[in-house]
Amino acid sequence: MPDPYFFGYGSLVNRTTHDFAGPRPARLAGWRRAWRHTDLRPVAFLTAIPDAGSEIEGLIAHVPHDNWAELDQREWAYDRVPVTDRVTHPLRNPVEIAVYAVPEGRHAAPGETYPILLSYLDVVVQGYLREFGRDGADRFFATTDGWDMPILNDRAAPRYPRHRQLRPEETAFVDDRLARLGAQLLAAPQP
Repeated sequence: MPDPYFFGYGSLVNRTTHDFAGPRPARLAGWRRAWRHTDLRPVAFLTAIPDAGSEIEGLIAHVPHDNWAELDQREWAYDRVPVTDRVTHPLRNPVEIAVYAVPEGRHAAPGETYPILLSYLDVVVQGYLREFGRDGADRFFATTDGWDMPILNDRAAPRYPRHRQLRPEETAFVDDRLARLGAQLLAAPQP
């Protein structure tokens, strides 16, 4: 029986946000990322969307205890989609790989009501910088849709539950890339 693995393409790339066993760099062909929202969450989040001409980098990791329940709970707003034949990875043993994605029709573009959280974006980019370097983090920005959507600057009081402190050079990288994209930053409301 193949070992169960999942492909992470957002916060799961940041190893400090989880303790999943055996994470390895991998590529998923035929998909790209997009910032989206559903009525299941009060803010925008990343999802993977099918796109025949794209490929995204991420990490694969072993599903805890060969049981999807814990991971399904963490990723409760997504559906688990089999992608074994679409993933390039370094493992030699037989594996079965899934990606978490929100099905088409259950998500929409974010807006001021459902902004992208800068604290969430920071975690994701920190993961890409550490796993794939500056070039890999640039590829993250290039293979992700939705940069025309508003981003809530919540760094002073992070709303993302798995937020992490960035090093100054990581913060500068994120800020520079958002400036290059002409991203709209919203000030977080004061408590």
